[in-house]
Amino acid sequence: MSEPISEKESETLSRCIKIDDWIFEIKMVRAIRVEEYGQPYSAIANINLNGDNAYVDGLMTNSDAEFVREDFNTIKEYFKRLGVKQVQFDRYKNQQSTAHSHDVSTAHSHDVSTAESKPQPLQLVSVG
Repeated sequence: MSEPISEKESETLSRCIKIDDWIFEIKMVRAIRVEEYGQPYSAIANINLNGDNAYVDGLMTNSDAEFVREDFNTIKEYFKRLGVKQVQFDRYKNQQSTAHSHDVSTAHSHDVSTAESKPQPLQLVSVG
């Protein structure tokens, strides 16, 4: 399993990092559902970030694993830690696409428990 790199680094993590005359901004994220990095994953999501909005433009699961509420709550928690307020995504069901929007700042009791609803610092993890 991945280990946190440093508590100090996780406190200062931002979507923008300046190095010399360059600013690196996180605008796109690939998320994978897997117990340990490097192992075969059962789901993948491609996410574009713009300000306090996110758009999930790709979400796929393998044929044996469905995307369930716990998966959505995990992704929602990630968005909350980044300060994302609104998420848009398309859902494909019965060969039809429907657009959905979700307010991340609105926590429902069935979405996130009270203990998890407080923003937590992001942690960098080593992957190799």
